[in-house]
This record gives sequence, C-alpha cells and structure tokens, in this order.
Amino acid sequence: MALANSMEAIEARARELGRDLDSVDLDSITLPPGEDFGIASDDEDLFQNEDIPELEMGFANIIVVDNLPVVPPEKYEKLENVIRKIYSQIGVIKEDGLWMPTHPETKKTYGYCFIEYNTPQEAEVAREKTNGYKLDKAHIFAVNMFDDFEKYMKVPDEWAPAEIKPYTPGENLLKWLTDDKARDQFVIRAGTFTEVYWNDARRAMPELVYQKQYWTDSYIQWSPLGTHLATVHRQGAQVWGGDDKFVRLMRFAHPQVKLIDFSPGEKYLITYSSQEPSNPRDTHRVVLNIFDVRTGKVMRDFKGSADEFTTGGSMGVSGVSWPVFRWGGGKDDKYFARLGKNVISVYETETFSLLDKKSLKVENVVDFSWSPTDPIISLFVPELGGGNQPARVSLFQIPGKEEIRQKNLFSVSDCKMYWQNNGEYLAVQVDRYTKTKKSIYTGFELFRIKERDIPIEVFELENKNDKIIAFAWEPKGHRFAVIHGDGPKPDISFYAMRADKNNVSVSRVVKLTTLKGKQANALFWSPAGRFIVLAGLKGFNGQLEFFNVDDLETMATGEHFMATDIMWDPTGRFLATAVTSVHEMENGFVIWSFNGKQIYKISKDHFYQFQWRPRPPSLLTPEKEDDIAKNLKRYSKKYEQEDQDVYNQVDEEERKRRTRLQEEWESWVAKWKQLHEEERSYRMELRGGEDSDKEEETEFKEIEAEELVDVTEETVAFDLDQD
Repeated sequence: MALANSMEAIEARARELGRDLDSVDLDSITLPPGEDFGIASDDEDLFQNEDIPELEMGFANIIVVDNLPVVPPEKYEKLENVIRKIYSQIGVIKEDGLWMPTHPETKKTYGYCFIEYNTPQEAEVAREKTNGYKLDKAHIFAVNMFDDFEKYMKVPDEWAPAEIKPYTPGENLLKWLTDDKARDQFVIRAGTFTEVYWNDARRAMPELVYQKQYWTDSYIQWSPLGTHLATVHRQGAQVWGGDDKFVRLMRFAHPQVKLIDFSPGEKYLITYSSQEPSNPRDTHRVVLNIFDVRTGKVMRDFKGSADEFTTGGSMGVSGVSWPVFRWGGGKDDKYFARLGKNVISVYETETFSLLDKKSLKVENVVDFSWSPTDPIISLFVPELGGGNQPARVSLFQIPGKEEIRQKNLFSVSDCKMYWQNNGEYLAVQVDRYTKTKKSIYTGFELFRIKERDIPIEVFELENKNDKIIAFAWEPKGHRFAVIHGDGPKPDISFYAMRADKNNVSVSRVVKLTTLKGKQANALFWSPAGRFIVLAGLKGFNGQLEFFNVDDLETMATGEHFMATDIMWDPTGRFLATAVTSVHEMENGFVIWSFNGKQIYKISKDHFYQFQWRPRPPSLLTPEKEDDIAKNLKRYSKKYEQEDQDVYNQVDEEERKRRTRLQEEWESWVAKWKQLHEEERSYRMELRGGEDSDKEEETEFKEIEAEELVDVTEETVAFDLDQD
C-alpha cells in the first residue's frame, strides 16, 4: 500500500487530532528526495517484485511519531534526515514512506510525522524501541501505531466495569509427560489410519492412545519438543495436542502445501508449496509462509521461482532444497538463514527481516550449517581458480557476523560438516585428491568450539585410503564412531576427543578400538550416549549389533529383515526398527530394548511412518543427573518392585486367561453332549431301534478264514567241484 493512497484517511485522522490540514495545498508541497544513507536493504527486492501480489495490511505498518521539533522550511531536510536515520536502522522504510506535514502559510512542520514500513512487525518494533526516545531535552518522542488512533477514538466517555468472563482452562499440552509409568509415545501411519500409542514395554505390547482415520492427506510430524502433532492437508497444515483426545490447536491456511518444518523451539512453522508453470519452459513457482504456531499469524512469506530455492540442502520436491530455511541460535528461535548465490541470508525473528539489512556475502559458498546450541554458522567454500585459491571452512558469529575461525584446505574434492549435538565439536570430513589426482583419500578437521581460540586438530585413519561410509558423534559425550573400508564387510573404529593422563583430561584424539569385518553401513547412537547400534541396511538386510562403548563389548545381535528405518526413543531406553511401504512385504515395526532384546513385533499392511514423540530437555541439572547415575541402585529398588508387581499381574492375567479358555472348552463340550443326547431317539429310529451308544450291548463275532498260498520253490544249483 503506497502512502499516497491513504491520504484521505490521514486527513480524517488529522482532523480528529485537531490538526488543521483542510487548508493545506497538497500540490504546492515539494518533499526533498529520499535518502537511504547507504544502508539500503538487500531485502527490498522481495517486496518490489511486480509478479508477487502484495498483501493488504491496512495501516498496521504505519507509525505516528509525535513531539518532533517544529522547524521552518530551511531546516526541513535536516530534520527529515535525522528522523530517517533513526528509523531506517530498525526496518525498511517504504519509498516515500516518511511524511512530515507542514503548515500551508508558515511552511513550518506540525511537530509530527508518519512513517510506513514494509511489514507490521517492523512498525511494531519501531514503536517499542523509540517511544520515549530523547532527541533533546525538549523533544521526547511519543510513538503510536496508526491503527491505535481508531481504537482510542472508540473508547467511551464514561467508564464501565469490564466484563469478567469465567475462567476456562486450556489444554494441558504437557500431560503426556506426567505418565506414572514414565512411558514414551509414538505415532504410526498405516493404510488410512493414524494411531498414537504408549510403548508399554513391561506388558510387551503397545497401548492405544488415540486413533483417527483420514487424519492427514500426506504425512504427519511431531514438533521438536513433542508438544504438537502436525498433519498436512490440501488446504494447509494443522497442529494437534492436549490430552489423550488430541484436539486441534491451530490451522495454518496454505493451499496445496507439500512440506512443513518447525523451528527448534516450536515457536514458528514454515510451510511450502509449489505450482507448475503454465509455460513448460518456466520453473515452478514457490511459496513459503512462516507462521506463529500459537496465534496462526503469518509472520513473513517468501515467493519466487524454484531456481531461487535450489541452492544447498537435500532435495525436497520440484528440485527445491529442503529445508529452505535453517534455524539457528539454539532453542530461542532467534535466527533463521538460507543459502543463496554467493550469500547467506540471515533473518531475525524480531522483525522477520534481514539481520542488519544485509546478507553475509561469501564468494562461491556452497554449504553452511548452524551450531545446535549457539548462534554460530559454519560454511564451506570450495577451491577457486583451478586450485590457486584454496578451499576453506569458516566459522561466523551471529549477530555480529564476525569470522571467529578459518581453515584453508588444499586439493579438496568434497567436504561434509558434522556438529556434535552439544555444540562442543565440529568435524569436517575432507575428501582430497592425491598428487596424481587419480585417487581420493579422506581426513578430518576437528574443531574444539568451546576451547580458547577454537583449536583445530587434523585427524586421519590408520589407512587414510579407506572409504568413509558413515560418521557419527556420541550425543552428550566426547566420542565418535567411523565406518570405513572398501570391502563387503567394513571396519568400525571408535575414538575419543579426550585422553586421561595421570587423572587429568587432555584434549587429544585417542583411538578406543576397531571392530573388524562388520555387516554395517549405518550408525545409531543412543540419545543418552554410551550405547550404539551398528546397523546393516539395504544390502545387509537389517543386521543389528548392540554395542556398549563404555565396556567396548557387544551386548547382543539381531536382525529385522528388510528394515528401512531405525529410531531410538528420546530417552535411549528403546529402539524401533521398521519396514515401511518401500517394500511390499514384511511391513511393520519391532521394539527392542537398549541392550538388544526384542520386546514385541507388530505387523501392519501399507505401513508408511513411525515416529517417536520427542521430549523437551530435562529440567534436572547435570549435577543432579550425575547424582542419580551414581545412586541408581538406591533409586532402582522402587522401580524393580513396580516391575515385579507388573510381572505378577501379567502372570495372574495369564492364569485367568487359561482358566477362561478351559471353561470355554468345557462349556462347548457340555453343549455338544447335550445336543448328542437330544438326538439319541432320532439315531435309534434310523438304526432300527438299536441304541448304538451302549457299548456293553455290542456283539462281537470272530470269523476264521483260511487262505491257500501257492509257494513256488526255485533251486539254484552250484557246481561245487568247479575250480
């Protein structure tokens, strides 16, 4: 909405405020040309694309700044520059979006101005940050939203007590965490049904919580902390939660939505859709909306061609990289970023605009990732100029965008970055060419993020020519595992980032052990650390080995034939393996204990999804968790008794079940005996009056029969005298 189109409304509001604008000759007013002071935003092109229809926002993006100095014409431009400089630091002011009315005769300003931002969020932040701003001793800004004037004009002259509405308790979104058995939930999607279950390992069976047919048109997804369950529909997305009934909490309108993504702290939801172009030569048109999960309000939308969203990430739909936006800064949901051509665009959720109104310019950047806990970005730039300019990995601190560490890399073929979930370490897997460039070998650059100056350690396998099949950090720990080798049965090595020397921890990579010739191509650490599953998927047909890294021993081995997915529950107590509809046969899932004992198996036709319900972070301090671990035997007595009670209950239920089956059998036998007796007279009639049921009256006759058997003897003569 251009400011010129709202002049009539502005004049009406000005009259209500006692500002005399009726005699103003608007044609005679000539405003000085706009000045951006060299801080024009890279974000403006997103709002000036003629192909993108602009949403009607009313006056929510306009603020009124009062208590400005009243200045003559010769000081008008200077005052306007001062105001523009103050308010352009907060957000993007639209073209001709700053207007200071002047008196038609004296040409002096009235002491107030109107400022129009690109978004209502920027206007709201400007009001919050500058209301009460002291320009000088005589001029303290009074800033209001333009929409507020209408609200204040509707306030009645006489006071009336507010109507007190009865309290209505909302949904308890965390009730599932209060389960007295400390069980975890999971959701499955099979056929047309979506079902939520408790994992009742004590009873060796799942317990149904909620079931609904046609709950989603596409797929389902838990929010990162487990508060919401999202469903995807043709009209948009919905989130559900609360008690065991799973009531709908919010709708997010987005026609033909295909993909969704929550922010780590669950404050925001990103939805994605694409439309096929009418001209086959054109690319798909992409729409992304960022919603506030609690209110359902669209905080920001992005629109463009699919080509604009294909850089970096894994492929989603229509060739678009997914997720398009990657969240950073821990669970505060403060920043999100996307990869562009030679830039990384970082946005802040306070205004949903570019951080500092400028993208981070990095020539030829091809990938980036956030630290899971801190606002730190790691990025990779490949070699340029045929190797004259080396590749590099850099770390940038947000919001300052300072480069806090950099490592140049030479003869690089490819690079992958792995963050440890606590943000303590970053492993950079570097594939390098040999001098002849006929083969490739792999090494690692290990960044110790939490240590002073972020030291980097170069790490290579004993046989650096081994192919790296998989790499995985231990959650909440200091170890990592690597699957490496070229044969059909690769090796698996475990390493630690710390070494104990004379009871002192030293920052140095040490090898723990190597397991030779394993049928594994994937690593799955327990979320609690210590235990890991060495899995053989695809060609290895679901081979499983449960390994204790503390004791460096195998606890158990197993197999889930044709397994496609492996998932630990959020506590690390149980593991789920599943065969989804990728295969036509063997669909279903198996629940295992952490040490490899199969607890139960469920078969489901047309099985599409299995997802454990995530848990929020523990409220216990690390010290308290260590205390519990040290005194686990004392705490476990209570739960051992509970387990025994459950087992006794299961035994009692089994005894009752067998008794019931025996009673049902005896009842069935008695029923048929009674029917047999009722039909006795009919049987006697058929048998000429004889009662065949009385065995003692049955006569037995012995009949002897002689049979002549004709026997022919054959004599074989031997010539005994023959030599």
